[in-house]
This record gives sequence, C-alpha cells and structure tokens, in this order.
Amino acid sequence: MKIAREDVVRVAELAHLGLSTEEVETYQRQLNDILGYIEKLNELDVSNIEPMAQVLHAGHAEGDAHPELRDDKLSRCDVGDAVLAQAADSAKPFFRVPKVIDR
Repeated sequence: MKIAREDVVRVAELAHLGLSTEEVETYQRQLNDILGYIEKLNELDVSNIEPMAQVLHAGHAEGDAHPELRDDKLSRCDVGDAVLAQAADSAKPFFRVPKVIDR
C-alpha cells in the first residue's frame, strides 16, 4: 500500500497543518518507507514464535526478578502551581488555550 500525495495533504488539513510542497513530499516518502518496512516484516515466518505479553529485560534468565520493573507506589506530585505560574495564560487549575473547534 502506498500513501498518495493527496492522502498526506488531507491528513495535514484535518490536523490544521500548513505544509509546504517539500514537507508534503518528505512526509509522503517517510510514510511510504515505514509501510515498506512493515511489509518486509510481514514476510517473516512467526508461526513458531509464542506471543509475548511482557518483554523481559535482556540478559536476565527466565524466573529472575525483573529489575526493569518497579512497584507502583503512590507519590505526591506538587508541581501544578509551578507549571501554571510559567504558563502564558492560565486560570487555576487550568491552562487557557485558543479555540480550535471554530476553524
């Protein structure tokens, strides 16, 4: 499947992106490269490979503890005021942004 120039232009319009002709061509090429790579991956025979639910940390034997995983612990996050203080326009506890629905 190839991405047409018109597809890139349409998606850019939906996302309200003003792309130059060069950018449209670049994104079209990049998307086609990605799809080409996926087609290449689809050629692999994975019929004897078991599906994985969790990727294990490389270099650890099965049954070992997973040092890459940590326990979920609730911790306080008091950065809201500092972040809002740096915002161009805010009304606590929200950021104010321009309307995008009326476009």
